[in-house]
Amino acid sequence: MIIEMRTYTLQPSTLAEVEKRFGEALPIREKHSKLAAFWHTEVGPLNQIIHVWAYDSFEHRTAVRAAASKEPGWPPPIREFVTNQESEVFIPAPFSPPLTPRQIGPLFEIRQYTLTAGSIPGLIERWSEKVEGRQKFSPLVAGMYSEFGALNKWVHIWAYKDANERASVRAAAAATGNWPARNPPGVVVKQENSFVMPAAFSPIR
Repeated sequence: MIIEMRTYTLQPSTLAEVEKRFGEALPIREKHSKLAAFWHTEVGPLNQIIHVWAYDSFEHRTAVRAAASKEPGWPPPIREFVTNQESEVFIPAPFSPPLTPRQIGPLFEIRQYTLTAGSIPGLIERWSEKVEGRQKFSPLVAGMYSEFGALNKWVHIWAYKDANERASVRAAAAATGNWPARNPPGVVVKQENSFVMPAAFSPIR
C-alpha cells in the first residue's frame, strides 16, 4: 500500500468555499477510490488543506487518477483559490493502522521528522517496540515514511479530543518512561508539527 498526502495552500478567507466545492465533487471521485481523510490547518502553516488517499500500488494510483480525470466534475473547481500544491507519497510502517473511517478527533497532530539518510529502518524498529504502549493514551492515525517528495521523512499523525487532552496525553505517556521512542543523537535533523481539523466529509474525523 501507498499513501498520498496532497497539500494545497489557499488564498486567505477561501477555505470554507474550497471545502464546500470539494465536498460536492467528492462522490464523483469516490467512484474510483475512497478518500481517507481531509483536513485543514489550525496551527502551523495556515490556509492549507490536506487530502489523503490510499492506493494498493503506484499502478493503482495511476489508473485511478486517469479514470477520475475523465469524469465530468472532477477535479473540483477550486483552482482559482489555490496558490501552491504539493504531493508526497508514503509507505506505511508495519504497525500503522489501516486508514478506515473513524471518529477519533477532532484535533489531529501531524508531526514530520526529517532524518539522516538510511535512518528510517532503525526508527521503525525502535517504534515497533514501544508504539503499542503509546496507543493506550491516544490513537495513532498513521506512521509512515516518504517514498516520493521530500525524502528521509517520517510522518506520524495522532488524534486528540482537543489541545488540553494532547497536553495531558503526552505528559502521561512520557511519565511511563517508555515514550518517546528516542533516536540516537544526530539522527533527527528537523522536526515540524501542525494541528489540523477535519472537514465535515472527512472519513477520519
